[in-house]
Amino acid sequence: MDYNIRKIKENEYKLLEDFIYEAIFIPEGVEPPPNSIIKNPDLQVYIKNFGKYSDDNCLVATVNDKVIGAVWTRIMNDYGHIDNNTPSFAISLYKEYRGFGIGTNMMIKMLNLLKTYGYQKASLSVQKNNYAFNMYLNVGFKVIDENDEEYIMVAYL
Repeated sequence: MDYNIRKIKENEYKLLEDFIYEAIFIPEGVEPPPNSIIKNPDLQVYIKNFGKYSDDNCLVATVNDKVIGAVWTRIMNDYGHIDNNTPSFAISLYKEYRGFGIGTNMMIKMLNLLKTYGYQKASLSVQKNNYAFNMYLNVGFKVIDENDEEYIMVAYL
């Protein structure tokens, strides 16, 4: 598949609402939640006022100039928060674009970008039964903590 990865444009920030919804892991056989779930404060922390803070970073993947995926980071008190100097990741692709290596390439590019900005590490949380867990391991994340449902992972840059 022919795709491009680039920095998000300011007029595309609103797309993060779609991508935070797409980032919600829905196990097989479970009914997806309504779109209104993105208004939940636990999810708003990922997207509210995105671009207004110096630690907000986002790359998007495009196919034929259509944005089909996003990976973004910010220092926030989210599920993967480990400290106030470590950006947390969010990533998602529209379903029809998954499985082509696009997410892996977006993760690698974002990790490299964060390294050039001087960050020492990045974090994320992932549900234990989420298929993306292996991708996170493959791009350098390691499990540092867990609870009943999720792993907290860190990549050292």
